[in-house]
Amino acid sequence: MAQQIHLEVVTPSGAVVNEEVDIVNAPGYGGDFGVLANHAPFLSTIKIGLLTYEQGKDRHNLMISGGFSEVSNNKITFLVESAEFGKEINVDRAMKAKERAEKRLAQAAAQGDNFNQARAEAALQRALARIKAAKIA
Repeated sequence: MAQQIHLEVVTPSGAVVNEEVDIVNAPGYGGDFGVLANHAPFLSTIKIGLLTYEQGKDRHNLMISGGFSEVSNNKITFLVESAEFGKEINVDRAMKAKERAEKRLAQAAAQGDNFNQARAEAALQRALARIKAAKIA
């Protein structure tokens, strides 16, 4: 058995994942990154997107939103605003949220409302990440 790295995913509501895994792939602001056992220490900001991890032949998908990650001492910790397993996501609800966000984004852009445009863009990114996580779960 190959070496593993300890993965923790923590939200304000508590721990979502606390397991030994083979590999972790995550959406950083500098680009997506992967982490294996004995990775060099580093910190990264996390954007809305898909976090995947593998345990043997099992692959798990989480939609995560904004936060930070730290790799140190064969452990990777994610402190994120929210995390949802793909298998628990309601795709119909996510599709409706996507449509609402697209409408709000168009309205805010037409009005030159930068604040609401940024909020609508974040809502759209969350909806897209949920759809992606659910479809490959």
